[in-house]
Order: sequence, then structure tokens, then C-alpha cells
Amino acid sequence: MTPFYDARGNIYGVVAPQAVRLQGIDLPADAGQAAHGREDWALSAIEAFCGWAPGTQPPGSKDHRCDGLLVGPFQSAPPFDVLIVNTDGTLAERSGNGLTIFSQALSDQGLFPAHEACLLRVHHDKADTVSPGETSVSNAQVAGVQGFWLDLGKPSFGPGAVSAHGAGEVMFNGRELNHVQPLSALDPAWSRSQFVRVGNPHCVTLVDDARALPSNEQMREAPLSDGLTRIAYAMPTGAGEPCPAGINLQWAMREAEGRIVARVFERGEGPTASSGTSASVVACAAWRVGWVAAGEVKVVMPGGTAPILLEEFGGELSGVRLFGTAKLMG
Repeated sequence: MTPFYDARGNIYGVVAPQAVRLQGIDLPADAGQAAHGREDWALSAIEAFCGWAPGTQPPGSKDHRCDGLLVGPFQSAPPFDVLIVNTDGTLAERSGNGLTIFSQALSDQGLFPAHEACLLRVHHDKADTVSPGETSVSNAQVAGVQGFWLDLGKPSFGPGAVSAHGAGEVMFNGRELNHVQPLSALDPAWSRSQFVRVGNPHCVTLVDDARALPSNEQMREAPLSDGLTRIAYAMPTGAGEPCPAGINLQWAMREAEGRIVARVFERGEGPTASSGTSASVVACAAWRVGWVAAGEVKVVMPGGTAPILLEEFGGELSGVRLFGTAKLMG
């Protein structure tokens, strides 16, 4: 039986490579080879372990049992290789909640180091960023809660960071932001966006009013779901505009000092209760326009609140860390 873990409303199944092969699925022994040959096995793995046939669940469907599948580890000692499989069979370059869940699963198996950082290597098949992407994870406690700090490294900003084409420019609080025409065509309030990469690509849209934050229910219904899918998903599911490889979408509103409210529509998944990397880039975008200062930032999503630690040096963000917890579902 597949173990499923919950991290702030994100649910992933965790399966060992050998368990995939025992289903008659031809998964290569090397994680890098598996990533570049994912068309041969990924959708079959989703069907076998997540409980539905490929193509039967539309993006963001309420019937999704999980947000993806974590295949790994490929080793018995760190560093550990892992594949993050979206429910549409594509691979993610990074997932904050996914790596939190994978760390908890490793801990439950007695494989996670107790007193030192653990390096996780995510293999993928995207051409615009290096594979594997590495994340250092450490055991930690925040406000008495046991979990993990994920070091997501230094964020990068702008169209070049996410391989975006045709995005315009707009000024806000003295900063040059991005104007994504397909987004503002869906809602004129969505006219100020910030492209950010923290291993995977994101587009954070900054809004002033809570009414401009789309609910997950709204994002599941046409015509909004169709419009967001065209933007967020690569072809053939979407249009790959403005990013041919697709882009994760967020909406952010400053609620109070050090506190940002956010919504998420993930590439490969649709609307989600929460996302660790999404929370991280929301904090980064909020810092860039002066909504928050460096230090701890709380990002509030429907699935829960993510503590983010922003590190600043010389007037630039030098690093971003995400705290996460996960629990095995009964």
C-alpha cells in the first residue's frame, strides 16, 4: 500500500524505485536516466500508485487523491536522488512540500541523518535549468514544532530567470515588475507580476485587495480554469505562454507586517492548498517591492501558514529558507 503524507494540505505518495518496478513498470536504475525517459513510465506510475487512470482527472479536480508521487530514494545513504512526478506525468524541478514529505519519509525509514544536513537531489527533464537540482535539508524545531528547514538558495528575478517571452514591464513601489498580458486579460487587477526562480519557475502577481485573490474553487471552474491552464501548463495541455516550459502561478496580498496571504495554481497540478516553493517566492516578491523586510515572513495559504526566512546581503536577497512539517496519513 502506498504511504501518503500531508504537508499543509499538499499530499504526495512516496514509493521506492523497486516498488515501481514490481508493478511491471520499466523504471531505470539511474535517477537521471529515469528523468529523461519519464514518458515511458511516469503516467503508469501515477495510475498504479495514485489510483486513477491518466487523462481522467482534469487539472485541479476535487477528486485528486494527491498532488504527486515522490519516487526514491535511489540510494541507501545520503545524498539521496528523488523524482517528483506531477499527476499529469510531468516532472517538477523542485517542490518545497514534496521535499519536506520526502525528508519525513526518509526519517521514518531511519535514513535521514539526525545531526547533520541531508542533501536531496531532484532529477528532471527541463532544458532551461540544471538537473539534478540540489536542496540541503536539516532537522529543526520552530515554535516547538518538529520539522525541517529547506535551504532553497539564492532566488533570481525577471523574465530571463524563468525563460519568459513577450512579458511587458510595469513600475510598482520603485521596482520594475512584469506585466503578463494573458493574466491581466483574465482580471485587470492581475497587472503586476514578478517572475522568480528558486530551482523551479514562478510568477507572483501582487494585488492590493483580497477580492483580487482567486479562491481554489474559482480556479477549478471554467472559464478561469481554462485560462490559467493555458498560461501555467506547457504544451500540449496549455499554451506555454509566456513560458514555453510552463510556470507556477501565485497571487499575493500584504495582510500585516511580515504576513502575506497567497493563492497558488501549480503547473502540472492546478489549484493547490499550499506549496512550499510558492510560499518562498511570494515572500521574495513581497521583499522586492518593500512589503516585508528580511528575516522571518509568514505566508498564509488555504492549507496552512509557511514560515519563510529571507537572508539579505548588500541590498540583495542572498538566500531563502522554508520550514516545513509533514505527517503520514492514516
